[in-house]
Formats: sequence, structure tokens, C-alpha cells
Amino acid sequence: MADTSLANPTISPDRLSFTVALHAARDQVVHAAAAITETTTDLIGRIGAAVLNQPLPARRSRSSPRVVKRAISKHRAKGTIDRSNHTTTITIEILDG
Repeated sequence: MADTSLANPTISPDRLSFTVALHAARDQVVHAAAAITETTTDLIGRIGAAVLNQPLPARRSRSSPRVVKRAISKHRAKGTIDRSNHTTTITIEILDG
């Protein structure tokens, strides 16, 4: 999978599925396909091609604001709990030197 991500820089490595790679490797063992008969070896091969054909969806941001735990009480809290999703903006600054 590492060679596959290096060979195709358009797909992020976190979108490559380990499960797809595992199933493709299992199929290779069962069918005894792609046995090494040549002196040159393709680093991506059939497993890498299977991983590139089925990429995972892009990951979403998993940042959420801090939630303050309410004190234990016999009575219900007066306010409603805000369960709305919050958007996250990620910025990266590269400093020279």
C-alpha cells in the first residue's frame, strides 16, 4: 500500500483501504495468480491496482468544541443541549528558516 500511494500521488494515503488490499492478497494466494516468473517485479501489482480502483471517501474533519459536563442533579437542566455540527477550518502555515 505504501508503494501504491507513492506511485499515484493524486490519491491521499488515508483513502487506501487495508481491507481491499487484504481481500486482493487473499485472492492472489487462493488462485496462485501473479506468481513471480520474471526478474522484474512491479511494485504496485494486482493488489495495488485493486486498492487504487476502490478508494475510500475523503475523510471529514473530526474536530468539535469542548463540552462541559453538567453537575449531577435530580432536576432537568433548563437549557437545551446544542447538538448542531460545527464546521472546522484548517489552515497550515509553513515558516522559512
